[in-house]
Amino acid sequence: MSKFSLHLILMISLFFSVKSSLAQENDLIHTRAIPIEDRVMLDLPKIGTQSEKIDFRKLPKIPFEHAVISDVRDQGGHWVHQHAYVCDFANQYWAMWSDGPGLPRSGVAPEKHRNIVPGHDRPGTRVSYATSSDGLNWSEPKDLSGPPRREGFGWIARGFWIRDGQLLALASHFNAPGYPGPGLSLEAFRWDEMKNSWESHGTVNDDTLNNFPPKKLPDGQWLMTRRDHRQQVSVIIGGVNSFDDWHNRPLAKYGKVQKPEEPYWYTLPDGKTLVGLIRDNGGSKRLLRCFSTDQGKTWSEIQTTNFPDATSKFFVLRTSRDFYVLVSNSNPKRRDPLTIAISRDGLIFTSLLYLIGERHIDYPHIIEKDNHILIAFSGAKQTMEVAKVKLDDLEDALDAE
Repeated sequence: MSKFSLHLILMISLFFSVKSSLAQENDLIHTRAIPIEDRVMLDLPKIGTQSEKIDFRKLPKIPFEHAVISDVRDQGGHWVHQHAYVCDFANQYWAMWSDGPGLPRSGVAPEKHRNIVPGHDRPGTRVSYATSSDGLNWSEPKDLSGPPRREGFGWIARGFWIRDGQLLALASHFNAPGYPGPGLSLEAFRWDEMKNSWESHGTVNDDTLNNFPPKKLPDGQWLMTRRDHRQQVSVIIGGVNSFDDWHNRPLAKYGKVQKPEEPYWYTLPDGKTLVGLIRDNGGSKRLLRCFSTDQGKTWSEIQTTNFPDATSKFFVLRTSRDFYVLVSNSNPKRRDPLTIAISRDGLIFTSLLYLIGERHIDYPHIIEKDNHILIAFSGAKQTMEVAKVKLDDLEDALDAE
């Protein structure tokens, strides 16, 4: 275990043992500031914690199998694919994504748009899906959501939720362009096996744009991070009695310095401590981090870590072999390449690998199946793609530190 990990574990225990005596400000429970060394999240063999010294062109490369699910790069920026999600249900892979009109960039020729992100989150955006038996050979894309329910609105894909044996597809109905604005809601669609189609299932939570679908807490409840139309970040807990039964808990405020966006959470090996990781739209070019030891009800003060970030979406998965993988755009200068960081304890990532790059790539999601991880992502917000990586290769990279 890294010396930074041990120190941080001790500090987390101390912080939350005295939490009852801490002041509550604007409904957010804060702890005193974590010492600077405890903000360490990346500690690599050759450069240590000096993440600014990473040469992303020279990172070790991880082998993978690659497939393109859908590609609209020939549309000259007039169409968009983004927000990739995958799941494993009924012995097959499922993928979903936001699929809608794009806005070509001014002065950019149509053929140049293949690696230039068009304007996106436009009115009329729908959600599409595809299926696969092996994660590499995919069906033709089909419509999942249908058209938006109101003029000027769109759908944003928000992930699959397997609840009580049912496959639910989540999508936020938003007031386009962009999600800030009244009318935001998180809706569910249920897969009807008899009809072989998606059916409307109802509103999961009002005024909600989640980042990833709910996951189960150690106590059996579901927890999901969310943003409201004012860009305030919180978590909702519940989902047991019914799919729309939730209690909101504050996580972070969108402030003048730190601007929390697209939050995510996972559980440490102790089965009790939750880690909150958050993108920072405030310009730090680093991931933000906080902790909870009471099933997500209260969280420590958000700290800026040393883990670099292009200000983009990321995902963390604890594998069946008990190491953690973090897939992200860790190059702070651009969303290129997509990298995989590996950690034994979920606190300090000690290996950083090059997955795919030399072009704009973003918004990954990961699942594990059959001794592989399947990583879904978008290319310049105009493709839906997957990369299949062996757990053995990831474990070898971790052992080679």
